[in-house]
Amino acid sequence: MLEILLAGGWALAPILICSFAALAIVLERFWALRRAAVLPPGLGAEVREWARSAKLDASHLATLEKGSPLGELFAGALAVRDRPRDIIKERIEDTGRHVVHRMERYLNTLGTIALIGPLLGLLGTVIGLIRMFMNVMAGGIGDPTKMAGGIGEALICTAFGLIVSIPAYVLHRYFRSKVSGYVVQMEKEATALLDDLSARSPAPRRRATDVQAPAQQVG
Repeated sequence: MLEILLAGGWALAPILICSFAALAIVLERFWALRRAAVLPPGLGAEVREWARSAKLDASHLATLEKGSPLGELFAGALAVRDRPRDIIKERIEDTGRHVVHRMERYLNTLGTIALIGPLLGLLGTVIGLIRMFMNVMAGGIGDPTKMAGGIGEALICTAFGLIVSIPAYVLHRYFRSKVSGYVVQMEKEATALLDDLSARSPAPRRRATDVQAPAQQVG
């Protein structure tokens, strides 16, 4: 393996750097996007029960916010639980955008690696071919070993570029799909909490107006 890497030349170095970066991102995202970490089981029902019993304070909300992305969404809604439904819904949407952004962290980088992997492999291929032709120009084609180095460098860079980019692309799509599924579940949980908070909120009071009926004179 070391001989193969050395035969790839210096053009293989950026491909290897991308492979290490992609591996780190994949491992981190697999850990961060575990279902139990994003959507703790039973959290929705528990939070709705807290809201009904009014057992909520600032420290409680802070703990809920730091526990999981779903908890952060609930904490945002509960922070304005005494406001009208429209304001609670707006807070949920604002918090949800921040939560989704954090769940998609590093995915753009992973997608970029999937995109540039073949390009880096193509760059290595071109460099290897140039090296081969330069050797041919310098010493002719009498010695095939002078061409072997350039051909090997070209093929190795192409292969490694594809080896890095194909799994990166597949996993990028997988994580995107996983985040989309989580977003749908979080919307359902947030809607259920919003309905509970709206049902518990008192109806807006109407100002009483004195309506005086015109007096009728009977002549």
